[in-house]
Amino acid sequence: MISLPLMPAIAIDFFGSGTAIVLSFLAFRYSWLLVKMKPGHIIWGFLFYFCAAMAIFSVSRGVGHIIRILLVFIGNEALWKQLSPFSGGFNTLLMISAAAVTIYYHKGLEAYKIIRTEAEKLADANTRLSKSAIQLQELNTHLEEKVEERTRNLSASEKKLRNLFENSKDIIYFCDESGIITSINSSGQELIGFDPTRERLNFYDLFSNERERQNYVTQLTQKGFISDLEIECRVQDGSTRHLLLTANTLYDEDGNMIGCEGIGKDMTRLKIITEQLINHEKMASVGQMAAGVAHEINTPLGIILGYTQLMMDDFEEDSETHANLKVIERQSKACRRIVADLLKFSRQAESVKTSIDLNQLIQEVLSVTEHSLNIQQIEVRRHFDQDIPPIFGDAEKLQQVFINLFNNSQQAMVNGGEITVSTEKKDQAVLVAVIDTGCGIAEEIKNKIFDPFFTTKDVGKGTGLGLSVTYGIIKEHAGSISFQSPVVLDESGQTKPGTVFYIRLPAANSRIISGEEQ
Repeated sequence: MISLPLMPAIAIDFFGSGTAIVLSFLAFRYSWLLVKMKPGHIIWGFLFYFCAAMAIFSVSRGVGHIIRILLVFIGNEALWKQLSPFSGGFNTLLMISAAAVTIYYHKGLEAYKIIRTEAEKLADANTRLSKSAIQLQELNTHLEEKVEERTRNLSASEKKLRNLFENSKDIIYFCDESGIITSINSSGQELIGFDPTRERLNFYDLFSNERERQNYVTQLTQKGFISDLEIECRVQDGSTRHLLLTANTLYDEDGNMIGCEGIGKDMTRLKIITEQLINHEKMASVGQMAAGVAHEINTPLGIILGYTQLMMDDFEEDSETHANLKVIERQSKACRRIVADLLKFSRQAESVKTSIDLNQLIQEVLSVTEHSLNIQQIEVRRHFDQDIPPIFGDAEKLQQVFINLFNNSQQAMVNGGEITVSTEKKDQAVLVAVIDTGCGIAEEIKNKIFDPFFTTKDVGKGTGLGLSVTYGIIKEHAGSISFQSPVVLDESGQTKPGTVFYIRLPAANSRIISGEEQ
């Protein structure tokens, strides 16, 4: 039996055991609720298992205490002694479970920290990766924009270069290492008459002068560039062009020459104008000199001729002295003709200008010269435009112009041929063409034919003033004179032997309007 003084302790043990059971189950319930809120949380999981173990332990220990109290209270201590080992072993097992849970918590907490650290690292790496992905995406977006912008810029630059290449009035060309033209702009194609879609052309073949070609090749191969090299080239239609070349050598990655690129400026017109200016200056100087010489010679020559004719009256016509004086008279008159030509060349002779029908003037000249032309089997063809306007000029001097041209054509056709004379209205001017089928003008003398005293005739057969006088008369009438030899038939570039002289004279009304008549 239990004595009365132990009752408070027993009561406290009894109710304390019950209270421990209740509180342990409340703790277990709250841990379960926490686990339910965050199933993967390691601390809540540990508390759940720990509370579960403690709840079972509380039940085991509390129930054991209550049973022991009850059995002792009813006097059945022997039964408790039998049950006591089992209750103690069960409690020990539960204490081991709680200890295991606690040990698991510490080990798990360490693992959790490691996993959490790795997770944080992984999360940080993932964050950086996300940022990198965003940056990469932004870069890719900007890259596309930059690529599009660069593409637009390249397209615009290519368009500008293409326009420059196609629209440039200079020749732009590309050649391979052997000189074959691989690309050339439209100006170059037009100048040299070359179609790259139909044929292959070696740029070196255009050179008229072998020395210039060798110089071009040498500078490209040795220096790698050419600067302002003036050359003379013969294009496809047979005409001669003067080009000013600037070129660069093209190399591959190994430094081997693979071709060249160049620009050529057509200097033909400039060279012609320069030569014309030189000729103008030269002819002006010669004209002044000729006028002075003519005036100085004319007076003594007239005296010689006059005295010769007087002396001829003193001798019989069949005498030797009369014959000698006749020779002097003839040669004196020849000298006077030369002096007259010099005066015409220098424009010192008096000029009377009126309104002239050029068709009628040419017809009058032909009526005088055509007979001698027909004797030499030279046929004259006329193609007169009846609607040409009148011109304003000196009829006598203009007749001399066409007499000189017809005489030159006659002398160029020793075995006969054909002279074609045509007139037509051209803007505010009249254009006259005199075409013959003669031997033509040699290339080397084309720039000399208007020079005074230049002639290809034998000694005694010409003074070399015919074309010089013609040139001076045309210039005096504010016109122009030019020639082609051989004659170009059409735009295709076909030619035929012979020479054509073009004379352009302003119409009378254009001269009055411009005030040139005053």
